[in-house]
Amino acid sequence: MRAALSSTLKKVSAAAAASRPRVAFVSPASHHHRRHHQSNKPTKKRKDDYILGPDLPDIWATPGSSSPPPPAESETGELVPAIIDGKSIAEEIKLGIAKEVHWMKDTIKKVPGLAVVLVGQRRDSQTYVRNKIKACEEVGIRSLMAELSEECAEDEVLNAVSKFNQDPSVHGVLVQLPLPQHMDEDTILGAVSLQKDVDGFHPLNMGNLALRGREPLFIPCAAKACIELLLRSGIKLKGKNVAVIGRSNVVGLPTTLLLQRHHATVSVVHAFTNNPADVTREADIVISAAGVPNLVRGSWLKRGAIVIDVGTNPIEDPSFEHGYYLRGDVCYEEALQVASAITPVPGGVGPVTVAMLLSNTLDSAKRFFGIIHISVPDFICSYRKSQNIPTETEDDPKILVCLPEHIHCNDMNFNKLASDKSIGQTF
Repeated sequence: MRAALSSTLKKVSAAAAASRPRVAFVSPASHHHRRHHQSNKPTKKRKDDYILGPDLPDIWATPGSSSPPPPAESETGELVPAIIDGKSIAEEIKLGIAKEVHWMKDTIKKVPGLAVVLVGQRRDSQTYVRNKIKACEEVGIRSLMAELSEECAEDEVLNAVSKFNQDPSVHGVLVQLPLPQHMDEDTILGAVSLQKDVDGFHPLNMGNLALRGREPLFIPCAAKACIELLLRSGIKLKGKNVAVIGRSNVVGLPTTLLLQRHHATVSVVHAFTNNPADVTREADIVISAAGVPNLVRGSWLKRGAIVIDVGTNPIEDPSFEHGYYLRGDVCYEEALQVASAITPVPGGVGPVTVAMLLSNTLDSAKRFFGIIHISVPDFICSYRKSQNIPTETEDDPKILVCLPEHIHCNDMNFNKLASDKSIGQTF
């Protein structure tokens, strides 16, 4: 009987194999889209492509010349859109960071350190790095830079990253993108220590951002900047329809994940989306991070939409100081006729992105030194005032900074914690 059963199973197996369709997987070009950079390197074959889907590059149809198209016809009546001033918002954020860095320097004689690895001579990358170093100086963060030639070997970049990983005075390591074509961005970015990944690109950071109930060590800076701009402008996200244009690991994906955490309804538009304008016209908020100048026209927006333009596309022009100027993804002239609020380029998302980098670096340093922030309950503030205990800011103290030796406390010794001026200051 067993022999008969075995013979039957073999026949069924052979018949199934003969009738099974043969599937050939074609490996498409890889999509290394980081900071609006696309690579033509071949992708690695994955055994789960059938379920995960092929990794196709987003190649957008370029609208045309870099000069803005003529303004679109608008409806009767003119909107006066609010210009969301990223520069002033960034200054507010940097002021708070500078206060904390000053406290660290005075109290523990340490300051945060940020290291940047720059490969090649791209003018836009050099400008971005200069802006980051300048911002570090403004708030008191120590900055270091490893500058390598475009022809250098990948191992040289990895060695620079490793050196900064091991340096205890460095609390954030950033590799400026894009990298030269002969280098593997995933390998180099993956070499950055998780504890120093202030760009937030480490797979564990991204994974924790995606999972409900989990918190990443760092949130990617540009995505964090988009949310910061909206919230500080008094724009509520809960229940809003938001269209995110672009799905890169740097901006599009983390922005989508953050918006979902704020209970927005998110639609993602990419190069394979049919009739993208139909999607964006339904959105209360449009966030564009495609890296294509003038991609988003006024006709893509519904009247009263809020527009966050993450695009910083360098357009060569020798008449400008650095030989180029920046143009956003959104046709600004057209959007002004339709939107209720919009970020300019430059001066919108860019400055806040740099401020978020400084914020992540500060958080990393505080974690390294064991400094924590505890929200001060009202009764502690009242207790201090009742006992005539001075604070750094008497108006409305918000935060108590504690050093490691003071963090083990319970309700019974909260009074001692509140009255002990040596443990820190309020800001």
